[in-house]
Amino acid sequence: MAVITRQPAVAGQFYPGGADELRKDVENYVAIEAEKVRALGAVIPHAGYMYSGHVAGSVYARLDLPKRFIILCPNHTGKGEPLAIMSRGAWSTPLGDAAIDEELADALKKAFPLIKEDDEAHRSEHALEVQLPFLQVLRPDFEFVPITVGTSQFEVLSALGVSMARALKGIVSDAMIIASSDMNHYESDEATRVKDRRAIDQVLALDPRGLYDTVQKHKISMCGYGPTVAMLTATKLLGAKSAELVKYATSGDVSGDRDWVVGYAGMLVR
Repeated sequence: MAVITRQPAVAGQFYPGGADELRKDVENYVAIEAEKVRALGAVIPHAGYMYSGHVAGSVYARLDLPKRFIILCPNHTGKGEPLAIMSRGAWSTPLGDAAIDEELADALKKAFPLIKEDDEAHRSEHALEVQLPFLQVLRPDFEFVPITVGTSQFEVLSALGVSMARALKGIVSDAMIIASSDMNHYESDEATRVKDRRAIDQVLALDPRGLYDTVQKHKISMCGYGPTVAMLTATKLLGAKSAELVKYATSGDVSGDRDWVVGYAGMLVR
């Protein structure tokens, strides 16, 4: 298998393209007085930093970060396999290269054969890439496994969660699963906050089936509900007992436009 360095797709768009400016931005977003906690999982937004960086930073500032991560994100581009992994190489950002955790990636593929090796699904996807600079600043020695989730079948999402828990129990006791997700899209601020609260409550209840059903029933355009369902399933099996909403905002809080917003929620699962 060829070793690939995945080049940044949205540097200079979703976040600064220069290393010094990017590092300064991240440091500003995480410059928050907060008690550090270990978490099994998290939901963290992935919009442009000017809109959601303050929410993402609030989550990362709260975390005592482990070294190893599984990062799940939606597949916005529609390219590639329904569950696409990269298990070799690194991802590049203006801050340098972030190494893929080969051991954990191989364990995940073995635990769940529906996960397929596929770099095409990741090539232009922003939702995972924007998480990496936060980790590069706060935990420079981290390693991660990238997985795009392009399926909406609950049974597959649940099985993915079960398989992640099995793989983590088998090889590592200290790791974290990040579900990269924004919340409701392109409705009024008022409607978005109501819809997002319904979804948030299901995450706080540690209820993956409840989240799935709520998103479907109320037509909540939470792009990363699939990754979040899988993350909740896995973390419950790994012993999670509680969840916490760290920060919530909408794009209207930055833009001032309350007619057409996207919601952002930062949550921890412990």
